Amino acid sequence: MDGPGQRRRPARPLLPRPLHPGAWWLWALGLATVATRTFNPLLLGLVLVVAGYVVAARRTAAPWARSFAMFLKLGLVVLTIRLVFQVVLGVAQGDTLLFTLPEADLPDWAAGVTLGGSVTLESVVAAFVDGLRLATILACVGAANALANPKRLLASMPSALYEIGVAVVVALSFAPSLVGSVQRIRAARRLRGRPDRGLRSVLSVALPVVEDALERSLALAAAMDSRGYGRRADVPVRVQRLTGVLTLTGLLGTSVGVYGMLDTGSPVLLGLPALVFGLVAGLTGVRLAGRRTVRSRYRPDPWAAPERLTAGVGVLAAVAAFVGGMLDPVSLEPAFVPLTAPSLPLVPTLGLLAALLPAWLTPPPTLSGGNGEGTGSHAVGADPGDRTAAGSGPRVEVQT
Repeated sequence: MDGPGQRRRPARPLLPRPLHPGAWWLWALGLATVATRTFNPLLLGLVLVVAGYVVAARRTAAPWARSFAMFLKLGLVVLTIRLVFQVVLGVAQGDTLLFTLPEADLPDWAAGVTLGGSVTLESVVAAFVDGLRLATILACVGAANALANPKRLLASMPSALYEIGVAVVVALSFAPSLVGSVQRIRAARRLRGRPDRGLRSVLSVALPVVEDALERSLALAAAMDSRGYGRRADVPVRVQRLTGVLTLTGLLGTSVGVYGMLDTGSPVLLGLPALVFGLVAGLTGVRLAGRRTVRSRYRPDPWAAPERLTAGVGVLAAVAAFVGGMLDPVSLEPAFVPLTAPSLPLVPTLGLLAALLPAWLTPPPTLSGGNGEGTGSHAVGADPGDRTAAGSGPRVEVQT
């Protein structure tokens, strides 16, 4: 309790700043893990709601922030294709007949595949949930693309992964650049009095859109490479060999652990223990490999309480899905034959609700600036090597 004459300090509000891109990716991968563990349409819909709400609350006005809608549309296309394949080529399951298509006879080598025939409600629902599952995973990846700055993601890569990081950032920045190119070209067509919608418009702008997006991604890679990425330092041969062994062991252990966790019928030792062992070995190898790379980090992004909260709730959502699968596996994988009404399992639902916390407990995005990407030392979209991104001169942290 405050004494006499003392005033209680007001709570300090969170100042606008971009969140560490690694935190957003860990959060999104946690949601994607939930989607891979369930066939419950209610739980998949909750994952979509959580991802969409956080993106709406914390995305900026940067070009890559508009990529979430594109991933949603891509998921809708995937869902439609899955339903069409089930109706035309799928095997009917269940007894609730919807309609019957003309059936064609197929050769013996196509055994197990039908063309036309009976279409049942159970098979359509199963195909819909299967397509919804993949669409939800794509939406989680789109949420990470919309929230994480790809340039700052490259600046946050470990030293040993810098060459790989350049290729990864080119891949991650292609989709956001594609969205920005579509918007610019559509605006230019409207100014010229040409139609910007319809199939004919899509075909006419497809080539320049892809070409522009590739050029922007490659320009980013060239800019990063020209700043000195890939410089090597001399390390003992013994350390190089140990690094290779640890890295290879870590990759194998992580692969086996991920397979064991995704496959519910695999032995227990192929799941979490193998994953933990692989991660420890891989991270140790990456840390040792970082001694070979001399790098300069320009204005490193902080990993503070908001970043720990964001990554933590993403991991919590994934862990809750695994725990829910052990406690009540039927709720995560409801039966479609016979068709039963799904219900929301308690533990995974609480984990997904916790994943909503970054929408309120993280710093608000910086929306000022001429291009909508923010200003200041942590401006969203500012190039890590651009001195004009901040008002003061560069502050460089050299790591060896």
